[in-house]
Amino acid sequence: MGNREMEELIPLVNRLQDAFSALGQSCLLELPQIAVVGGQSAGKSSVLENFVGRDFLPRGSGIVTRRPLVLQLITSKAEYAEFLHCKGKKFTDFDEVRHEIEAETDRVTGMNKGISSIPINLRVYSPHVLNLTLIDLPGITKVPVGDQPPDIEYQIREMIMQFITRENCLILAVTPANTDLANSDALKLAKDVDPQGLRTIGVITKLDLMDEGTDARDVLENKLLPLRRGYVGVVNRSQKDIDGKKDIKAAMLAERKFFLSHPAYRHIADRMGTPHLQKVLNQQLTNHIRDTLPNFRNKLQGQLLSIEHEVEAYKNFKPEDPTRKTKALLQMVQQFAVDFEKRIEGSGDQVDTLELSGGAKINRIFHERFPFEIVKMEFNEKELRREISYAIKNIHGIRTGLFTPDMAFEAIVKKQIVKLKGPSLKSVDLVIQELINTVKKCTKKLANFPRLCEETERIVANHIREREGKTKDQVLLLIDIQVSYINTNHEDFIGFANAQQRSSQVHKKNTIGNQGTNLPPSRQIVIRKGWLTISNIGIMKGGSKGYWFVLTAESLSWYKDDEEKEKKYMLPLDNLKVRDVEKSFMSSKHIFALFNTEQRNVYKDYRFLELACDSQEDVDSWKASLLRAGVYPDKSLTENDENGQAENFSMDPQLERQVETIRNLVDSYMSIINKCIRDLIPKTIMHLMINNVKDFINSELLAQLYSSEDQNTLMEESAEQAQRRDEMLRMYQALKEALVVIGDINTATTFTPAPPPVDDSWIQHSRRSPPPSPTTQRRPTLSAPLPRPTSGRGPAPAIPSPGPHSGAPPVPFRPGPLPPFPNSTDSFGTPPQVPSRPTRAPPSVPRPPCSTH
Repeated sequence: MGNREMEELIPLVNRLQDAFSALGQSCLLELPQIAVVGGQSAGKSSVLENFVGRDFLPRGSGIVTRRPLVLQLITSKAEYAEFLHCKGKKFTDFDEVRHEIEAETDRVTGMNKGISSIPINLRVYSPHVLNLTLIDLPGITKVPVGDQPPDIEYQIREMIMQFITRENCLILAVTPANTDLANSDALKLAKDVDPQGLRTIGVITKLDLMDEGTDARDVLENKLLPLRRGYVGVVNRSQKDIDGKKDIKAAMLAERKFFLSHPAYRHIADRMGTPHLQKVLNQQLTNHIRDTLPNFRNKLQGQLLSIEHEVEAYKNFKPEDPTRKTKALLQMVQQFAVDFEKRIEGSGDQVDTLELSGGAKINRIFHERFPFEIVKMEFNEKELRREISYAIKNIHGIRTGLFTPDMAFEAIVKKQIVKLKGPSLKSVDLVIQELINTVKKCTKKLANFPRLCEETERIVANHIREREGKTKDQVLLLIDIQVSYINTNHEDFIGFANAQQRSSQVHKKNTIGNQGTNLPPSRQIVIRKGWLTISNIGIMKGGSKGYWFVLTAESLSWYKDDEEKEKKYMLPLDNLKVRDVEKSFMSSKHIFALFNTEQRNVYKDYRFLELACDSQEDVDSWKASLLRAGVYPDKSLTENDENGQAENFSMDPQLERQVETIRNLVDSYMSIINKCIRDLIPKTIMHLMINNVKDFINSELLAQLYSSEDQNTLMEESAEQAQRRDEMLRMYQALKEALVVIGDINTATTFTPAPPPVDDSWIQHSRRSPPPSPTTQRRPTLSAPLPRPTSGRGPAPAIPSPGPHSGAPPVPFRPGPLPPFPNSTDSFGTPPQVPSRPTRAPPSVPRPPCSTH
């Protein structure tokens, strides 16, 4: 193809795209579209063909382009064309391309000048083009002909506006030199969508067809009717040239000779013609490329900085160096030990913000889950009292006892202490599970060395399992120690006298929490605060709503928000119990309920107060807090099962007093035991399990790794790591190369700033009053800078004014006889003025075949 200016840009764009392809990224360099806008038979298609460098568009008189042609130029090694409506068919003969465009146009619009806004999509592949989109649009017309609709002008304008309103569309406003430039519809449309004139270039065609004694010099010099980016004059091939198979290269030579030979244009010949238009457009493309470079550079530099630290470690990488493997192994084990300790002891870095883990999870097990498990297994009051009565009776045997036997107290207490083994062992299991999870999280950094990661996990997990047995033995030993000797002389034990006194109190609560004696002096000390949703309020009464809850040892209060200024309700905890509520199918919340054991309403007219949390962990945590406040889990099923036995079970007053006395003694002693166990079990687990595992990792892990497998096997990289290292090094080099390419493009190209704004209000003026031309008085003057001198207004036109435009100057497409042309050699010397055109016979009718479309 013949666009030399475009070919100079191709290597730059290819280098940039190749640099991004090496990064595995898309360049995303969207070059502007170029739309050709103008009146009917203004020469738009010829301008487009000259830019592409191929003769492939239909031409003729009247409206030839009747559908938008979206021409996509694509860089390729081979040269061919494809239509979207003929997928898979390659056209190598561009005459066939022209015939296909004509056939496809007729298929949709018919044979009688009809138009359609449905575009024809054509792709031209060539090694001589950039990836550009060129758009050939139907010419602006006002009078419908043939099958054209009455609103033909409006339809074509809307069709054109669909394309030229895009910000990345350069507009070539094509106007013939033998029409009135001040009334150019192409410039009016361009002005509407591009008021600053930054993407509009005026193109003046048919300069060789102007009347004798007239020229467009002042217009082309941008002195008259100025545009911000000025005008470029071109001379297209005539229909005779096309019929004679005159190629585009020869046409450009003839165009060049015309501008060099014409006295009005020879001083600006270097700024005229199709090559200069190509240069102007390509400079716009260059400016666009340069405008995108800063964003590309910032993106690449950001990526370079993000991988630079990692790449530094890879630069001096020597896979077979044994010292490297030894050093890496030591560093990995040390890092694993540091990470494990940080996760257990807590640290400012590597903080998990999604869930509790490591030391925080173990802390929750010690201080929430373990106490909750103790209280949950604790007392079923009726069953406990029945056991005490059976113990008293069995101790007395056949005799009727006069005194309360202390052996009954000891038997019941020992049985209650043994029950603590379950929660204690469960807490050990929970801690072990969390330690193993922590080890797995810490070994993620060893994933580059699969065998090392696997062996580290195995060795540490085996050690944890070894410690599990010793820790559980010690926990059971602590419980057995408590069972072995019941110390009734403990300073916190209430003693027999106080127990009898307490049993004589009337209306004493049946369920005294094992935390009862440990409540703080002020029962208003807050146990817990947090958001909960009351979920069982009907929609008519406001529906489910979140409140800020505050739990103390005496009450559960809720407020409008966490500022605690507007209290909504305060619920006393007397006779309250807690039970689970099944999660509803439609709800994501986890629910528990509070209810009154005396069948009273808990809140207003509700028997239950259903409270919802976001997770089961929150539910368990609130239950543990309620237990500390003396609100126990419901065991109604067990109680119901025992009701039959309870009905048949009766106690005489003396036995009842003895049961109550021992019950008080058991409650007091178990309070001491629970406090002791809740303190000792976490300490035992911490010493025998957690601290021991930390010491093992710091002191023995490395030695066991060396003894388990060969160092080379342990430090064998995963295929993924080797691939990642190669990829990072390749990416690093590609990023540096891309930055060099961007620097080279900056150096090799120049940025042309936009021309200063000009006064183009004449376009707006002509839009308001289209008929008059601002320069009609200057037409008779030779070389007068006529806005668009029309042949109908020439000094001696032999052609009558055509058609309905009798009130306006006629606009013929071929002027009358051109006397200077045959004698051009006499006027201008040796060089011919217009090659191949001086001998053209003058047209004999007002609208003969035009030069080009």
